[in-house]
Amino acid sequence: MAGVQDQFEIKFRLIDGSDIGPKTFPPATSVATLKESVLAQWPKEKENGPRTVKDVKLISAGKILENNKTLGECQSPLCDIPGGVTTMHVVVQPPPLEKDEECWNWYKK
Repeated sequence: MAGVQDQFEIKFRLIDGSDIGPKTFPPATSVATLKESVLAQWPKEKENGPRTVKDVKLISAGKILENNKTLGECQSPLCDIPGGVTTMHVVVQPPPLEKDEECWNWYKK
């Protein structure tokens, strides 16, 4: 008997303190799918947004979530509050510098 209580209500907290969501997801949802949802809902007015799923890291209960895991597998005892909203923190990796190699060569001198 699957019902609303079998769903996870999640909001995604961005670095500036603003949120995306909350939105409801089933336990079988992969972390990669969550990242795609963040990418699709990313506020257009925010600078330095992620370009791909690889640019996004999701953190829940102090752990970086792996793309191949499901919400059910990542569930923390802290998330077991009936009717509660889980907050996941979103970290966007900055794009690599174009002159990384040049900087590294300078550093090695």
